[in-house]
Order: sequence, then structure tokens, then C-alpha cells
Amino acid sequence: MFPRLFEPLTIRSCTLKNRIVFGAHTNNMAEDGLPSARTIGYYEERARGGAGMIVVEPVPVHATAVLTRGNYLADDDRVVPAFQRLVAACKPHGPVMIQQLYHVGAHGDADNSFAPNWSPSGAPSFHDADGSHAMTLAEIREVQSGFVRCAVRARAAGFDGIELFAAYNALIDQFWTPLTNRRTDEFGGSFGNRMRFSGELCGRIREACGEDFVIGLAVSADPGTPGCLGLDELKAVVAWHDERRLVDYVTCGTGSYFDFASIIPTSPYPDRLGAPFAAELKQVVRHARVQAESRITTPEDAEALLEAGGADMVSIVRGQIADPWLAAKAAAGRPDTVRPCIACNQLCWGRRSRDYWISCLVNPSAGREFAWNGDRFERAARPRRVLVVGGGPAGLETARVAAERGHHVVLIEQNSELGGRFRLAARQPAREKIGKLLNWYRNRLEELQVEIRLGVRAGPVELEGFDEVVIATGARPARDGYQRAFPDRLRLEGVDRPDVLDVEDVLEDAPERQLAIGERVLVLDDLSNWRAIGTAILLQERGHQVTIASADGEIARGLAHSTADGPLRRRLVQAGGRLQPYTALDAWLGGQARLRDMLSGELRLEPFDTLVLATTPVADDRLMQEVSATGGQAILIGDAVASRRASLAFYEGRRTGLAL
Repeated sequence: MFPRLFEPLTIRSCTLKNRIVFGAHTNNMAEDGLPSARTIGYYEERARGGAGMIVVEPVPVHATAVLTRGNYLADDDRVVPAFQRLVAACKPHGPVMIQQLYHVGAHGDADNSFAPNWSPSGAPSFHDADGSHAMTLAEIREVQSGFVRCAVRARAAGFDGIELFAAYNALIDQFWTPLTNRRTDEFGGSFGNRMRFSGELCGRIREACGEDFVIGLAVSADPGTPGCLGLDELKAVVAWHDERRLVDYVTCGTGSYFDFASIIPTSPYPDRLGAPFAAELKQVVRHARVQAESRITTPEDAEALLEAGGADMVSIVRGQIADPWLAAKAAAGRPDTVRPCIACNQLCWGRRSRDYWISCLVNPSAGREFAWNGDRFERAARPRRVLVVGGGPAGLETARVAAERGHHVVLIEQNSELGGRFRLAARQPAREKIGKLLNWYRNRLEELQVEIRLGVRAGPVELEGFDEVVIATGARPARDGYQRAFPDRLRLEGVDRPDVLDVEDVLEDAPERQLAIGERVLVLDDLSNWRAIGTAILLQERGHQVTIASADGEIARGLAHSTADGPLRRRLVQAGGRLQPYTALDAWLGGQARLRDMLSGELRLEPFDTLVLATTPVADDRLMQEVSATGGQAILIGDAVASRRASLAFYEGRRTGLAL
């Protein structure tokens, strides 16, 4: 089924058993600067799952290179025995093991490094408002030596090679790029001089680590940002290193610190975003292997890229965070059983951006493999009859895990489809992969012989005859128009008018509701997440004239941690929609909104035909209350406890299924 994907590939002295790579990314799981049990469990699970190569997250090569709380110790021999344990855990499963080394140059984080940022020419940071220090020749040599020492430690720990981080306008890229390299000595000016830093570095690592040691190079394409290397310039850089046989493979991502959202492109971006750039680099290399990355998440995508000749191997990171067994399932001819990544970024980059260890919305085992045994389940000692009420994220995951453990499971859902309110999110633009995830759940539950009863509203009678009852009935629209901007107003004036809808009414897409939506629509956003802006884009692209108003200073600011906010704002505005930050709804007057400017306090009237509310839903715990009133017992989970994010619902479903 995947002939190219599972064709072995030789890189210097190493042979990859397949072309699927678990590429470098900061999982932020280190403790006291060393890989923890959490770290080892995380990588070992992907090794078990069949990845052909694993690139372990970057080690900062110098005190000025520290970027995150969870970074490994910079330039410190204590990492060697700790990494030996990590490599020893992964190697028996067959992957080639590589360690990335990095220094982000001007874009460091002094709150973590407690050191000035070093860069070629003292350019400003794009991480924050700090400037950077222009390195002296002695400091350049010092950093180069740090890279070499880290490579030597990686070899001592058992790694097969290292990958130099030259992507996203990090330090190596800063030497390459005239915008950030304005030096007039031997490390700046001409093309050859700008290549000197990385050229010397590769040569010194080869000399220190031997001919059999793999040296990889991570680069990125950001041709849309003025001043970054254009595609032809990037090709010239890669060709220069390839002609001198300085590197054994090149991996090409997208974006940079200047266009950060493109580095880990979330769902508004197209699939295979990085594939065309890798294909361009493939044209100019004669010796090195080329790897494609960036929004490549499925075995089918990877096979297509390899078949087209645009790459020699493919980095699938988020796809293997979502399902560590992606490679093994594809090898077995069962790609349909791979749990899909929905490119939400909520717990991978979203947690990393807040300096937590990363996890995954669809796979709550990510980061907990050492505690939960990955996604492998021990059979229950005593199988029981389990009823799960509610087919949203919490209920689906509870039912799946309970059935995986051998329990006899019945799942009741009042709607005609599984998914709860999460299925409505799949109807927003750029979120169709949620539908694929729900299809995966449906198929897996059927394989596990879970009895699914759709269109059934459960009452106390339906709960009888089960050993365990789990209530995951989710939440429902509050319909009171409550806004955090007015904490003492429990109900919006005019909220009961017939021209007021909730976002869920719009997403349900019932014909009678669509007829009620006028031309001019005001979307009131009190959440700053997908509910408002996703629905606003949907309505705008259906032909309505949409204004989205929020008391927050930036529309969809809550999506900043996933980097979806900027692309979504652009999409809405480019479609003709309007953004009104610092704006709360004082009253809905029917055909008019009385809006309050949150900075000046001034009130103004604007004409609209329909108001759509994106406000906090309320927990639907009515069934639990009925059960409690009759003295019954049940477990309440997910949004039925309190309205929250889908990630917490999946997590509680996993935890509940394991506990049954």
C-alpha cells in the first residue's frame, strides 16, 4: 500500500527502516535540565510505533541559547548519562536516533537564559522587545565550540548523529541572511563569508565525531517575508553545503520568527504546506537526502510526496503525537485506523507557548505515556456493563477506553450523530478534520462492539441494569447574553428577541434557522476562541455582512497560543467582515445594537438584522440531578461538570475509562 514509504533509506552509515521521521520539536518535558521519565516515555512510544528516525528535541549549545524552561542543560556533561537512558529505551525498537542542536541567536528569552541574546550584528529580537549583542570573533568561536562539544556528547550518549538548527531565522540562518548579518569581517558581506559560520561548524563536528556520524541541517522557507532568504537564495545556501558534502540530510520547514504562525501551521493553512519547498531543494542537492515537513500528517500524504520525487523522507510530528503508532498501522495496511491530527495546536504548540510540557487534544496519553502505558490498555480483571450517556468528546473517549479494556459498553446519544457539540465545530471553515476524528471514533467503537444508541434521550429508566454509569451530557447554550465586560448584568437587554441566535443555532444549519439570519449580522464574542470567529467566517462566506465585536483588545486573542488567531482574522477581513475590538454590547434593541467602547465608555448605535451570541455555555447536568434525586450513582465528566475546552473532555474521558 505504501511502497515508497517503507523502502529503507541509507543516510551515511545509518539505514532507516522506513521514511517516516518523528522530527525535532521542543516537548519541554525536561526536569532540572535532563530528560525525565515523561521524556523517555514520550519518545519510546513513537519508537515502538515504528518511526524510522527520531530527532530528539534541541539542546541549547551555550548559555545564551537557552529558550524554554524545559530546555536541556546547556553545554553540560551531565546530559550524557541521561541521554544514554533515552537512547537505550528507543534503540531496541529500530529507529535511527538523532539529536538537534540549537541557538536561536537574537530571538532568545532572557527570562529563561538570564543572559543577553547573541547574534551576528545585534539585530532586534522578534521574540520580545529586547535587542541583541553583536558577537565578537572570540564569541563566534565560543559558540561554535559549544556546538561541537554538544555533538561530541550526543555521540557519547549513543545518538547516530545531530541536526543543526538553521531554520526560522535562528543563529545559523542569521549568519546566512544579509538582513541579520551586516558584519564587515570574514563572517559577513559576501555569500562565501556568510556561509563561513556553518561551514566551519560542520567541518569541526565531522572532525570531532567521525566519518560515520550523521550531520543533518534544518532550514525553513519564508519567501513571503521581506528580508528573509528567498527560495533561490535558500537553494543556493543548501547547494553550497551539499557541494562540499558538509551535511547528510536537509529538512525544510516553513515560516520564521517573522511569520511565526507558519512554523507550526494550524488548521487554517493547507495540508502539505512545506512540500513544494522541499521539492525545490531536492533539485539542487547531489549528495544529501531531503526531508519534507510542515503540515504533513498522514501516511497517504507522505507516500504521495515520495512518489512525486519531491523528498527522500517525511517528517510527521503532530501526526505521530496524535497517534504514535501511525507508522506501524500504515505498515500493516491499516491507515484508516490512524487517529487523525486535527491541526488544532491547542496542546502541542499551545502548551509549549505557555512553557508547559506538550500534550495532544485527541491523544491525552501524549506526555503521560510513562504513567498510562501509552495507548495500550490492560484488560479489566472483571468486565462490567458500562453505560455512557453522551456522545461528545468525553463520552466517546470513555466508551472507547472502557471497551478497549474489555468492558461491555453501551453509548447513548440524544442526537442522530455522534460528536455532541464538537460535531458542530467541524462545520466551521478550516475545521473539517474534526469530522474525520469523529469518523475514527465511530469506526473504532464499532470494531470494539460498543452498542451505540442514537436519537435516545436518557432518563433514569435507561440507566437501570448497568454496573457503571458515566454521564457526559455536555453543555448547552446559556442564551442569556452574559458578558464578562459587565459582570453585574446577568442578562443582556433584548436577548429574548426572535432575532437573537446562539452560534450553535447557526452551526446546526437547520433550514428554519437559516431563514431567520438577516443580511447584517453582529457576532458577539465573549470567549475569544473558535466559536465566534469560526462562525463569523462561515456566515461571511455564505454572503452575510458580518461584524464581530469583543470587549477584548484583540479579536480571537484566546487563539494566540495555537497561532490560529492571525490567520483567522485575516481570512474574515479579506472576505469582507469587520472586526470591532474593545467593544461590548450594551443592549440589543432589535435592528440596532447599542455598543459600548470599552476604552472611552461611549455608547453608539449601529444597525444589524441578527445578533449571534458566542458566550459561555452552561453545564447540562440535568440527568445527573435526576439520578441524584432518586438516590442513584453515576460519574459526571466533561462539560456536564462545567463548560470547558474539548481537550479537557478527552482527558477526562481517558482518565474515566482507565479507572472503570
